[in-house]
Amino acid sequence: MTHSKTSGKAASKRERLANAAAQVLHEQGVATTTLADIARAADVPVGNVYYYFKTKDQLVEAAIDAHAQNLRQLITALDSLPTPQDRLKALLGGWVEQREVTARYGCPTGTLASELDKRADGLDANIAEVMRVLLDWAEGQFRAMGRADARELAVALIAAYQGISLLTNTFRDPELMASEGRRLERWIDSLASAASPA
Repeated sequence: MTHSKTSGKAASKRERLANAAAQVLHEQGVATTTLADIARAADVPVGNVYYYFKTKDQLVEAAIDAHAQNLRQLITALDSLPTPQDRLKALLGGWVEQREVTARYGCPTGTLASELDKRADGLDANIAEVMRVLLDWAEGQFRAMGRADARELAVALIAAYQGISLLTNTFRDPELMASEGRRLERWIDSLASAASPA
């Protein structure tokens, strides 16, 4: 019994560190983030970090896993909505709700992918897999709408989000994200109408 409590505390502390890593890496970038920064954000003594993660790269990998876990939870919540159109628009709504954070730091997954792409350690493939999960999910929604061009539409949606995230961050203007969100909602509605039987 004591062992399971200890294991639970360890898992909780490890999860706290992974989530803190995801947040701090988003806010500060991989190059400038230190283990001490992550420990401070997780409210864990810096010496304890080494018990769970020996290197910053291991923490970056844990942050990617945290992104993947958050995406799985989001997809589960979205999948409870009745129609693919509702699901896609709820995804957009979530992006728009985060527009202030995006204006300040950019897209959490996109900025990390961009940073890791410049390295040759394989972590770029890990973050690409997180993006692929979202892309595949969006494709499934467009396919459920009866669209034969579901993959192209999914790419267009994710590309539009990544592009507007970059512009929102570059110009520090959250309204850009809100405006693009409204445009994409109209686009999804028009695709749903076109896919509906006459």
